[in-house]
Amino acid sequence: MTHPRSVAPLDAFGADDLAAVGGKGANLGELLRAGLPVPPGFVVTTDAYARAAAGIGLLDRLAGQTGAADPAEAPDPAELRAALESAPVPDDLRAAVVDAYAALGADVPVAVRSSATAEDLPGATFAGQQDTYLNVVGADAVVDAVRRCWASLWTDRAVAYRAERSVAAAEVRIAVVVQRMVDSDVAGVMFTADPVSGARDRVIVDAGAGLGEAVVSGLVTPDHHVLDHGGRLLEWQPGRGEVVIRSEAGGGVVREDRDHEDQRGTRNGGAARLLTDDQLSVLVAHARTIAGHFGRPQDIEWCLADGRAYIVQSRPMTALPPYTGPLNRRQRLLASVLTEYIPVRPYPMDVSTWFGRGPARMMREIVEAYGITGGFDDFYREEDGVVTQLTPGAPRPTPRALATPFRLARKARTMDIHTWREDPRFVDFLRRTDELDALDPAALPWPELVAVPERVLGLLDQSRDLRMDYLPSTGVSVARLVATTALLGRRSLLGDLLGGARTRTEDANQALQDLADRVRAAPELRALVESADPDDVLAALRDGRGPLREFADALDAFRREFGRRETTSPLLVSPPTLAESPESVIGLVRVLVGREREDDPGSRSERALAALLDHPLLRGGRARSIVTRWVRAAQNGMAFREDSHFYFTAGLPAMRRALLEIGARLCAAGVVDEPFDVFHLRIEEVREVTDVTRMPDDQVARLRSLVRARAAKRAELTGVRMIDPARVFPPKDRGDALVSGTPASAGTATGTVRVIRESAEFHRLETGDVLVCPYTNPSWTPLFQRAAAVVVDTGATASHAAIVAREYGIPAVMGSGTGTTTLVDGDRVTVDGTTGRVTRAS
Repeated sequence: MTHPRSVAPLDAFGADDLAAVGGKGANLGELLRAGLPVPPGFVVTTDAYARAAAGIGLLDRLAGQTGAADPAEAPDPAELRAALESAPVPDDLRAAVVDAYAALGADVPVAVRSSATAEDLPGATFAGQQDTYLNVVGADAVVDAVRRCWASLWTDRAVAYRAERSVAAAEVRIAVVVQRMVDSDVAGVMFTADPVSGARDRVIVDAGAGLGEAVVSGLVTPDHHVLDHGGRLLEWQPGRGEVVIRSEAGGGVVREDRDHEDQRGTRNGGAARLLTDDQLSVLVAHARTIAGHFGRPQDIEWCLADGRAYIVQSRPMTALPPYTGPLNRRQRLLASVLTEYIPVRPYPMDVSTWFGRGPARMMREIVEAYGITGGFDDFYREEDGVVTQLTPGAPRPTPRALATPFRLARKARTMDIHTWREDPRFVDFLRRTDELDALDPAALPWPELVAVPERVLGLLDQSRDLRMDYLPSTGVSVARLVATTALLGRRSLLGDLLGGARTRTEDANQALQDLADRVRAAPELRALVESADPDDVLAALRDGRGPLREFADALDAFRREFGRRETTSPLLVSPPTLAESPESVIGLVRVLVGREREDDPGSRSERALAALLDHPLLRGGRARSIVTRWVRAAQNGMAFREDSHFYFTAGLPAMRRALLEIGARLCAAGVVDEPFDVFHLRIEEVREVTDVTRMPDDQVARLRSLVRARAAKRAELTGVRMIDPARVFPPKDRGDALVSGTPASAGTATGTVRVIRESAEFHRLETGDVLVCPYTNPSWTPLFQRAAAVVVDTGATASHAAIVAREYGIPAVMGSGTGTTTLVDGDRVTVDGTTGRVTRAS
């Protein structure tokens, strides 16, 4: 007796039947029920696939597989595919398929299409991963096509895609949609939002002659239309018609390849449009209806036959960039800060700990204390638990701001910048930090372990208060020195004057120089560092003797002293710290080995001070004493700015170690496949676990489902920026420049482009290269000693990269927006830090 859900009409299903008919079948059923023109058909459900799979023992072959299983032990997809293609179809199931096919008409041509249960979902469309068979004619051919669709669940591409999206092999099933074939004159794809800009008020329609397979598969350059939601044509680009796919009599399809002379657009002075205004209006109306029905932008396949439009598929749009409308000047200023400090997408754990409640909260509270609001409120958006967009607010003054000058002046007068290290709050901060550093997360009971992140966040209250109290003195002292050097005509000395105080960043740089000196002094070690990848260097150090052993010990000491520094962003806890990235330290050492030790910034500063005091107006002892005191105050202010940054990230290593230990215990409980996956959860979700060793099955299943869904969403957004850089850094008329941005450090330099996107690539920079990067932070500072110039996607004249570039006297262009995507490794370019332009070197 036929299973009641094995084969049924397409319109019998809807959104609630995903498990039975897969994403494609559920969506098409929804559209039929909503009255959209969908070709009639039926579905061979996942129950039918399950019967066929059971017949070949598929589940037994997959038994015991998890995301952590050894890939070498997994069944060969080719074997599973072959077994399903030849699997016997039970007589009752074959009869049900034959009857449903006959109901569509005698030997009517049909399209047979795969519909997996993980398909057409937010985060994973599985577009093109399983197979489709067009113009299938005859009952036996339909049954055979159904089997081949089942088998396509196990193509290499589909298996790899599922693994990337964390979809368990044993859990996915497949249905098959069989629809009456539409022998289309024109067909294609339309999007209910612009997939490039993210604009939600646009409909994009791509069209090609014949069947839609040519457009969907990318075989043809289609007619490209951009329309508004009213159906008004805003833009049209003619296609070329390189390929046309048509139905062939008796079944199957034929591909017509057109040579250059036959392609559209090469004859008679241009091509005629494939779609009329009326046809476009109909398609746009359908697009609006479908997007409204599903409540999110859609990727729709359509076709036209005999003047009538049909919808043959709709799925959620994936990898859709967030749309950023026009930003005003204040929003652009804030966005330039956000893009510099948040260069990568935060994880849910970031959002619920360090990102959402750490430094960003601290900055918000500081500016609010001085009467500015709206800067760091709701500055990001989440979708399905994942940050999708940065949304810079417009900082604005409140009545409280009227008293700000007086409060700043009082703070500057009463809080002596020279004594901040003796402040009892700072002393207590260091004590509490040391206590956290001394914790062994593996030895902590679960309640104490999950409390560690909250203890770390508590440190930031002291950091906030210290910065709030001492930054006014910093601002006043620096402003005073700027004014003094300007009045005396010695503004060129300012950069060296401000770099004289010792900072923890400078201490770290000097320690790196010491490591580089060790390498230069040992020929065997130098040959290793300069020729091998950092990972290979570390492997050699582990087993080394003599100078290699000594260098390994020195490297460990550096990591203990300075390893709390972030590698990516001070606002995130998910990226590793410098202590966890010894390969990054090796890369920095390699950068420094090829360049002799630079002058101590303190020495440069003393020479600059001597040059300033040599001014005729400062010959008197009192004037020299006053100006010297002003210089020292500004230096100490800059040191406080740098060191308070160093110290407010002091709790990051302890928080990260605790979170990874939480992940390890959740891994043992079956919630995650590896410890790092804990970052897909929020801290409050982790706190719901009272005993990690005795978790209820339903709690394990719920948390594991959240991890997998968010991992899939992040995978979908790979390569999608959180904000459109063109909105933050509006493109300028750059003439012959490859890229342009804000001039940040004067001068010109010519060199070879070296795009460095993350700390793991530090070792690739060679002396004299033009450093092109998406962002920088203090751990990148040594690279500036080797670079001829720097071009950064983000930032402005006050950003870290600009300040360091000016200290080292190399040209810098900030806020290029597209430097890392436009400039290519190996190209020779000239960077003009005075005009903000990067041109091709002649």
